[in-house]
Amino acid sequence: MDFFNNLNPILQALVATIFTWGITALGAALVFFFKKVNKNVMDAMLGFAAGVMIAASFWSLLSPAIEMAENLGLIAWLVAFIGFFGGGALLFLGDKVFSYFDKKSVRLKGNTVKEKSFKRSLMLIVSITLHNIPEGLAVGVAFGSLAYSLQGATLGAASLLAFGIGLQNFPEGTAVSVPLRREGFSRKQAFFWGQLSGIVEPISGVLGALLVLKVRMLLPYLLAFAAGAMIYVVVQELIPESQTNKRKDLMALFTLIGFSVMMILDVALG
Repeated sequence: MDFFNNLNPILQALVATIFTWGITALGAALVFFFKKVNKNVMDAMLGFAAGVMIAASFWSLLSPAIEMAENLGLIAWLVAFIGFFGGGALLFLGDKVFSYFDKKSVRLKGNTVKEKSFKRSLMLIVSITLHNIPEGLAVGVAFGSLAYSLQGATLGAASLLAFGIGLQNFPEGTAVSVPLRREGFSRKQAFFWGQLSGIVEPISGVLGALLVLKVRMLLPYLLAFAAGAMIYVVVQELIPESQTNKRKDLMALFTLIGFSVMMILDVALG
């Protein structure tokens, strides 16, 4: 622990965000426990992933964005709206662009199911990755603030933030890898993309520590932006797909379970 305490804030941010990335990888590794693709199990995990993402979009992203905006003297509701709607609008436009090229590729390949599956997988990876960028920035800002002796900046608070985000990342890693496994990816591929969604945290963490004063003003927008992107994917792809199961009621229950798990982690680790 003394070794960590003696590091400069930028290296502390790097170590802390490598930890959060590692927890993401652990969550993604759960995909190796599934020997074969069972539709009921995978639909349940898809519903679980939707619940995790809904809870994370509020407690991990929107709520902190509003609080940060207020602390920075910004108009909180406007910041939340611009970021949230912007995130959803970007994925909406991306969906339209993808669908345009998708129609052309389907004419050539004649494989509609595979193309639709790839689009859903891509949107899931993008939304979780977007969510991890502002989280990494938040950790970086927390440690970078130590160098500037900003009000409320302590090593304990920054470390607790990294620990909390790390634990939250466990179900998020699962929320990427297991649905990808359902879409036909191999276990190794699903794990690779699941853990890769968290690699942006060390990168953005170091960036946040280096540019702490400038990033602090952008962070509320980025948090809300990621929330909008996540909600779009949940409503557009995850819940509708999980509801194709004959046991719709049970799949909805797993969405509630996923939401509850993420809510408990977010609220308890604050």
